[in-house]
Amino acid sequence: MTTTTVLCTDGSEPALRALAAGLALLRPAERTVVVTVIDGVDEMDVTGTGFAGGVMSPEEFDEQRRQQQVEAGQILDQTATALGVDDAEQRVLDGDPGSAICALASELDATALVMGSRGRGGIKRALLGSVSDYVVRNAPCTVMVTRADATT
Repeated sequence: MTTTTVLCTDGSEPALRALAAGLALLRPAERTVVVTVIDGVDEMDVTGTGFAGGVMSPEEFDEQRRQQQVEAGQILDQTATALGVDDAEQRVLDGDPGSAICALASELDATALVMGSRGRGGIKRALLGSVSDYVVRNAPCTVMVTRADATT
């Protein structure tokens, strides 16, 4: 059985430190996939709703989408290089981060997911939600959630 580790990042320095701390605890996987999620672009920005027209042209929409893909690719390249996993596969996911990450883990038959936690308190987490909480509860594999301030 091939071991697959999925590394989830938003491109931030705390996320990078959290992934490094998590990787320090895992044995090397045969397959590593670095993942970031971009927000879905609302097509209503182009088409509008009801009596309100769109706020951007189809060309602007396509350009915004292209720019998101470029920025996501840069995040993945920087993360792979910083973690020393230059041979890792890279994936840009679209939409809700928690469900997109869980769906990918299922698709890849992942062995483990590694992600950081912002460390929100209980009230903020309850009000704003937490990607890591969602993934821990719904992922089809082991999930390692580390903090940026974790020691390696």
